[in-house]
Amino acid sequence: MSLRTEVYLRGVGQSKKFETPRDILFGRLGNVVRMRRMRKLLPMLLLLSITCCVCADTSLWSVQTSGIATNLRGISAVNSFDASSAPVVWASGSGGVILRSEDAGKHWTRLHVKDGDTLDFRGIRAFNPLVAYVMSIGGGDKSRIYKTADGGDTWELQYSDKRLGFFLDDIVCFSQSQCFAVSDPIDGKFLIISTEDGEHWKELPGDHMPPIIPGEGVFAASGSSLAIYGTKDIYFGTGGGATARVFHSADLGKTWTVADTPLAAGNASSGVFSVLRVGQTVIAVGGDYKVVGGNEHAAAYSTDGGVTWKLSSTQPGGFRSGVASIGGKNLLGVGPNGEDLSADLGVTWKNTDAINLNAVVTLNENYAWAAGAKGTIAIAQFISH
Repeated sequence: MSLRTEVYLRGVGQSKKFETPRDILFGRLGNVVRMRRMRKLLPMLLLLSITCCVCADTSLWSVQTSGIATNLRGISAVNSFDASSAPVVWASGSGGVILRSEDAGKHWTRLHVKDGDTLDFRGIRAFNPLVAYVMSIGGGDKSRIYKTADGGDTWELQYSDKRLGFFLDDIVCFSQSQCFAVSDPIDGKFLIISTEDGEHWKELPGDHMPPIIPGEGVFAASGSSLAIYGTKDIYFGTGGGATARVFHSADLGKTWTVADTPLAAGNASSGVFSVLRVGQTVIAVGGDYKVVGGNEHAAAYSTDGGVTWKLSSTQPGGFRSGVASIGGKNLLGVGPNGEDLSADLGVTWKNTDAINLNAVVTLNENYAWAAGAKGTIAIAQFISH
């Protein structure tokens, strides 16, 4: 599959479609065809380069704005009920902010949770324009899970816990009735809660959860430290300890294994921040968030389902908090100092942009959205041919 990006030239005031260098990155064209295309593309690429320099725009992401200057770390996108209508996008962040757009992110409506204006909503999972879960973080009962079934007009509090060590980090769902969430350790082990009916949550037994190492925790940075695959596999990444690790359950959380990764580790600010599985390959990104441009140990991959790990041979442009798949072997990575593309399931990465983004989500192979600091929303649109 080759892809064409719709690049928005703001200085011109209209959108135009160009064949960009991503065709060469993702395409499967022969050398002769590539050279012919490059000759035709040079004038367009030169124009694009000049325009980007003038307006400080990017080559992949078109920056939108939510209109609210908050730190956004949750992002989710779903198709509308009407196939001819634009996708519906949900976002969440600090200051009790929950946002919803019915026109693919051009305009946003702020939603409110009762008594929730001080909460920090780090995770959001939508299933259609009406149904979504949102998760807040914080010690004890500041960590909460809410659900809406009416597009965010009302929210029902479904789960909270007053234990001091309880601290939710992420939420994932196989369906709108089957979801899992992970908490930082209680009594030396990570805590998993789940729902099987979309209403009632319970704590899973921790008998087969490996014990933590000193200082270990899960980073609630991008809504993607916890990941699912197929119908039974669950993964989550950790950091803050002597090593950065990935936990894996192949039976919906009944039993767990854990593996060391080569990502940055050894202090409270480093480790695995985002996990993704595509086929048999598991990808982990992260690093040290206090060393934004540090890229020596920011990405790794496993080709055996997460048992053994290798460092990416070409690293991203720095610390990365989120990763998502846009179909096949193609990946997007985001972070505070820029974004990256991988065309080989994380073996190599190519830096593309310099937007401060925290989280990324894809909707089939056509759209990707990312959320970041100061209410930033960014969109990338892909056209298959």
